[in-house]
Amino acid sequence: MVPREGEPMESSSRTRSFGAPWLALCAALALHIADEALTGFLRVYNPTVVALRQRWGWFPMPPFEFRDWLVGLIVACAILTCLAPLAYAEARGLRPLAWVFAVIMLLNGLGHTLATVLGCTVASVTFPRPAPGFYSSPLLLAASLWMIARLRRTRSDEGRLALL
Repeated sequence: MVPREGEPMESSSRTRSFGAPWLALCAALALHIADEALTGFLRVYNPTVVALRQRWGWFPMPPFEFRDWLVGLIVACAILTCLAPLAYAEARGLRPLAWVFAVIMLLNGLGHTLATVLGCTVASVTFPRPAPGFYSSPLLLAASLWMIARLRRTRSDEGRLALL
C-alpha cells in the first residue's frame, strides 16, 4: 500500500517486528533484577516459599541463595537479550517464547504491585511498603503490554496474508 501525500511511510519491518518490544522487555528485566537485588527481594521471597511449601508440599518454587539467584537471572537476561536479532528478523520460532516471556513478566510486575498494596505475600510474610522490586514493576508492565500488543498485531497480519 502506497501512502497518500503527506502521510508518513512506516517501515513494515519496524511495525511487524517484535524486536523493539523484545529489547525493551529485556532492559526492563535487567533493571528489575537490579531493583530486586538492591531492595532485598530474597528476604521476602524465601520466607514466602517456605510458608507455601508448609501449606502445600507440592509447591514447585525453590528457595535461593543470593549469588545463585542473581547469577541465574543475569545469565537468563543475557540469553534473552542475545535473541533480539531473531525478534527483529521476525523469527516465527521465537514467537511462543516471546508470548511466555511477556506473560511471565506481566505477572511478575502485577505480583510486585499487588504485594505492595497488600503489604505481604502470605499472612506470615509482611514487609514495609513498597515491596522489593516494586519500583521497576511499571516498566515490566509497560514493556510486557507492548510485546503482547505487537505479537497480537503481527499475528493478525500473518492471518490476513495467509488469506490472500
